[in-house]
Amino acid sequence: MADSKPATAATIAANRAVLEELDFTNTSSFDDAQRGFIASIEPLKIAHNEADRSVFDLTATEFLEDQAPDTVNPSLWRQAQLNAQHHGLFEVVEGIYQVRSFDIANMTLIRGNTGWIVIDPLTSSETSSAALALANKHLGDREVVAVVHTHSHADHFAGILGVVDPNDVASGKIPVFAPVDYVDEALDENVLAGNVMNRRATYMYGNLLETSTTGFITAGLGAALSMGSTGFIPPTETIRDTGETRTIDGVEFEFQMTMGTEAPAEMVFYFPQFKALCMSEITSHHLHNVYTPRGAQVRDALAWAAQINESIELFGDRLEVQFASHHWPIWGRDRALEFLQKQRDTYKYIHDQSLRLANHGYCMDEIAEQVHLPKTLAKEFYNRDYYGTVHHNSRAIYVKYLGYFDGNPSHLFQLPPAEAAHRYVRFMGGADAIVTKAAEDFDTGDYRWVAEVLDHVVVADPTHEAARNLLADALEQLGYQAESAPWRNFFLSGTKELRDGVKKRSNFSASEAMARGIPLSNLFRTIAVRLNGPKASAHRIRLALNFLDIETPWLVIVENGVLNAYPNRTTPSPNASLALTTVNFKRLMLGLTDAATLIGSGELSIDGDAAVLLTFAGLFDQFDRGFPLVGARPETEGS
Repeated sequence: MADSKPATAATIAANRAVLEELDFTNTSSFDDAQRGFIASIEPLKIAHNEADRSVFDLTATEFLEDQAPDTVNPSLWRQAQLNAQHHGLFEVVEGIYQVRSFDIANMTLIRGNTGWIVIDPLTSSETSSAALALANKHLGDREVVAVVHTHSHADHFAGILGVVDPNDVASGKIPVFAPVDYVDEALDENVLAGNVMNRRATYMYGNLLETSTTGFITAGLGAALSMGSTGFIPPTETIRDTGETRTIDGVEFEFQMTMGTEAPAEMVFYFPQFKALCMSEITSHHLHNVYTPRGAQVRDALAWAAQINESIELFGDRLEVQFASHHWPIWGRDRALEFLQKQRDTYKYIHDQSLRLANHGYCMDEIAEQVHLPKTLAKEFYNRDYYGTVHHNSRAIYVKYLGYFDGNPSHLFQLPPAEAAHRYVRFMGGADAIVTKAAEDFDTGDYRWVAEVLDHVVVADPTHEAARNLLADALEQLGYQAESAPWRNFFLSGTKELRDGVKKRSNFSASEAMARGIPLSNLFRTIAVRLNGPKASAHRIRLALNFLDIETPWLVIVENGVLNAYPNRTTPSPNASLALTTVNFKRLMLGLTDAATLIGSGELSIDGDAAVLLTFAGLFDQFDRGFPLVGARPETEGS
């Protein structure tokens, strides 16, 4: 039962219908994706700096040269080909270069007067370092003189240590530019909800799937997400206003702020000397996520459309090429403007039509079934559901304006999943009867219903093998039919979990390099989320923190089950006073070291009741990276 199953007749029919719907003779995307190619790594396999494994590997995607099999939506297959088969160093225009498909994002290099200006240094140090080395090999050695982060998502900043030394940033030698609020938004999204987001990301990006025609083929947004060493360096230069200009190593940037759209902190910019517009991740060659299935704040589709329109108004009469932090550029003003206009109208159409139906009284699930792009937008491959989908984006717009509650009082105080599941199973005549009926619906191709009903059985009885196996089969067929890469990866990852179980993984923690870059204020927000409130409510603790490398003392108070931290505040009678560096305190609180080790090495001294530190440390939860996403949830101490 653990083996992959072939596509059923219903799935084959669904995928063949896609071939009839879209014009697969249109090769313009392939022409653009290969234009300006200089060189790549062959085979494309990048090793981890410290572990005996690869962080990025496209060597297993050779099967993409063939025609789409029955187990893959042919439209998604086309996107996978574009992402995986066009990798390496490319010239956008003379002076602007991109390294594509060395990670899920692009790294852009601008040739300044003296060195490279790096835009978005990828997810991992290993991939950004390999990208820079490739550019230097074929374009001539140049030092990095500046880094620009377009926005606050990790695939655009976490590889920074692969291109710069943090000491060079601290000394002022290499400036790092980012939009206003970048630090808070980058760390809050990736750390505060980091464990649950990372667990869901393993499904969304297919990290646990084998690369094959029945498994992972693409991430949609890029060929694949790298899994290497990450870091964080706070920016030294902040961009705040649309219209702001900066000259960086002789290259003029005209900035446009696009806050609260694809990312909470984001900007795009135009290069007058190149007549080139960098759209960051505001535009891409697919429909993006208004809500991302890995979990994040719902984005503003109306603002998204408005910011694309502002880009058209600010730069449309001057641009000759449009490029972005993912996928491939578009050359020629008319083609670029048509692309921008249709991307703009796609987000606005979904926004407006979702709210039109909401105002008729439809709930979010009913709206999702009714909103479809008009043919003028849907026919364009760059508006297809390879990453976001019209279906889940329309639901996100409902949630942004109206929240999760649909106004029906029967939905106001529902039972949690496990309790509801037991009652559903009893009402339906028991698990065996449900599986029998579900098998009949599976044979008709009604996989959405089979998945919905069998989920109740698996939650109520995670050991029911027949239910687990049939649910896995239904999710597998939904994955084979999905045009969205995240949907395919979610469905197939759920299939894998049902068939193979959940493998034990390490507890979640920030990396050493990330810990060093986190400001203290962000760190305290992070550890406050880990505080187990029911356990902590029995304690009243005051810790005085005297840091050896900064002048500002901090006071940490645990009271009423809540952790608060205050800079420049002292108390005459703390339970204990700690003296250590900020870096060691961060490492201590993030579980990268322990108090005994720091005391033994002379890097931590405690004045007062040392036992309080042990009590304090025992109040924080550790988050298991491998909690189940299908079936029953684990019990949590103190919940």
